[in-house]
Order: sequence, then structure tokens, then C-alpha cells
Amino acid sequence: MRELRIGVIGSGGRGGLARHAHQPDGGARVVACCDVRPEALAKNREWYGPEVFTTDDYRKLVTQGLDAVFVCSPDFLHEEHALAALERGLAVYLEKPMTITIEGCDRVLKKAREKRARLFVGQNMRYMNVIRKMKQLVRDGAIGEVKSVWCRHFISYGGDAYFRDWHSERRCSTGLLLQKAAHDLDVMHWLADAYTTRVAAFGNLAVYDKLPRRAPDDKGDPAFNVSHWPPLLQSGFSPTIDVEDQSVVIMTMEKGILGAYLQCHFAPDACRNYTVIGTAGRIENFGDMPDSPIFLWNKRTDSYRMVGDAVFRGDNGAGGGHGGADPVIVQEFLDFVRDGIKTTATPEAARMSVAAGYQATMSLRNGGQPLDIPPLPA
Repeated sequence: MRELRIGVIGSGGRGGLARHAHQPDGGARVVACCDVRPEALAKNREWYGPEVFTTDDYRKLVTQGLDAVFVCSPDFLHEEHALAALERGLAVYLEKPMTITIEGCDRVLKKAREKRARLFVGQNMRYMNVIRKMKQLVRDGAIGEVKSVWCRHFISYGGDAYFRDWHSERRCSTGLLLQKAAHDLDVMHWLADAYTTRVAAFGNLAVYDKLPRRAPDDKGDPAFNVSHWPPLLQSGFSPTIDVEDQSVVIMTMEKGILGAYLQCHFAPDACRNYTVIGTAGRIENFGDMPDSPIFLWNKRTDSYRMVGDAVFRGDNGAGGGHGGADPVIVQEFLDFVRDGIKTTATPEAARMSVAAGYQATMSLRNGGQPLDIPPLPA
């Protein structure tokens, strides 16, 4: 088996995901890394060996005789970096969100098709143990035919991760209904086996616009700190904050399914909570860790029961980041590069989650005006 030669653009931060692809004894090797931070490149040499090619220019990286590239740069650079790799016919692992506009997604899809290059988008929640178990329950008919899908997302780390760096600016992220919700909307689509067709949304900037900012030349620190509480007593936020910190979306989906999504960035706790209701019951998870519980209610009652009629948990698997997803999704990408296998996450689905998040953002910034989701290009 020929060894796959892999490059990483944005090799610090989330670029550490590519360490799962560095398998010198398994036919894959990270041989080139690109990042604008010298400290990230120094860490790459520790991870992959002193012979790894390092650069701060992605244009040099894609010329290194590679088979595949991980694009793990900030969201607003995804389109530019993915197009550069696809132009050379390289297989691309593109971190979510695919891009920060619908048009950008479609340009990436068009380029992959034109070059017949393999494109994979890192919608890693489809690979989380608890989400896969929920999908299995739905597929097996545990709740009958799906009619409603809801998600509540409490984000305790929002004040650190999203309001102290580039995420807080529309020009870099479009908004957190796209950047953050691209995961959740994709999961809702997957569980329902249906895409969103129309959205209406409301949201505002309720907390973080009122707090002391750091100077533009000061480096922000988005690392989670449990002592950063309560929000109104904190400081050091981004100089520019023009994205919403809470939002509510209502959705019509294919097959007559209705959806609702709620996001809050100043909650004290962190939890993704999905509810799927069908013609024969409902399921609901509490948390997205590998062993988080999933409750199934399928017996009628006239009162609320916190614990369902049956309780399930995802397979703990081999561990790894993002609820056990990271090593699984990377291995599937490698198999896709080698053999063109059918993948759990698809570029088309990634585009549709961005499209739903983008249109929801435009709706909330226009008084909740309902907007249709542009279908996939032919």
C-alpha cells in the first residue's frame, strides 16, 4: 500500500486533528504543515519529526507532492484554502463550516466536481457516539415517522471562545448561527433525514456588547476559564463585536417536518440537547459525551417523566476528542482518499447546514423575515 502524503493548513489549534492521520506504520504520514504562528510550526516538528516541511504560506504547502490536505484554518479562510488544494486535484478534509457563505460553498463544490477531487467536510458530530446511537434508534423505527426535531444549545464557553477573538466579527464568521450552529443544523438534518427548506429567526446581542474590550493590538485569549463568571463582571473582550449572543430559529423541513433551534452564549453550563418526536414516541439526549444518556418515551401518560421508558447510551468506543468522533472521522477520511468509500458526512449536507444557518442569520437581521433555503445547484 502506497503511503499517503498529507499536508495541514492551519496546523495549530484545530489542526491537531491531523495527528490522527499521522500513521507511519499504517500507510499515512503528515509531511507538510502551514501556520502563521512560529510556535505552532515548532509544535508540528515535535509531533511529526524535524523533517516535516513547514511554512507560513499555504501556496507553498500545496506544491509539496501531497495526496491530501487538511484545511483547519479560521472559517473565513476555508474557501480560499480549499480552492487552492482542489485546484491541484488534492483530496481535501475541510473543517466545518464549509465556508461562511452559501455562494462560497457552491464554489467549493463546483471546483471539486471540475477537478474530480475528493472533498470531505468535517461535520464531526455525525461521528459522535451518542449522535450515532440516536440515528440508529430513529432508523430502526423506535419513534415511528419523524415529525419534529428540536435542539437547545447552551454554550458556557461562549464568552471565551466566541467573543474574545475573530469569531465575534461578522466579516470573519457571518454569525454564530452559521459558525456554531452548522454542527447542530447538520445533526438535525441527519436525524430527520430531511433538509431545511425555509427559516425565520430572531436574535440579539444581549450581553457581550456591554462589557470592556481589549485594545486592538492586544492578543485575545479564547481559552475557557471557569473563573470567567458571571459574564457581566468580565473584561478583555474583542474590540469588534457585531454577532448575536442568543438566537431562536424556526424551520420548515422536507417531508413536512418542523424544526426549532435555540442558542445561548452566556449560559452557566454547556449542553447540546436534541429532541426528535415521531408518530410512535420521542427520543432526547442529555449531553454529547460518549456515554451521555438517551431517553426514549414510547408509552402514553398524562404527566411528565424525566426518565424515559428506555435508556440508551452511545458506545464508548476508543475515546478521542469531540465525544469520540475525532479518530473515527479522520480514519473515514483516509479510507475515502484511498478507496472512495461512501462517507457518513457529505459535502452536500455540509452545504445545506451552512445554507440554513446563513439564511437564519439574514432572517434575524431583517426582523424575522421568513427566507427560503436555496437548493443544491444542479
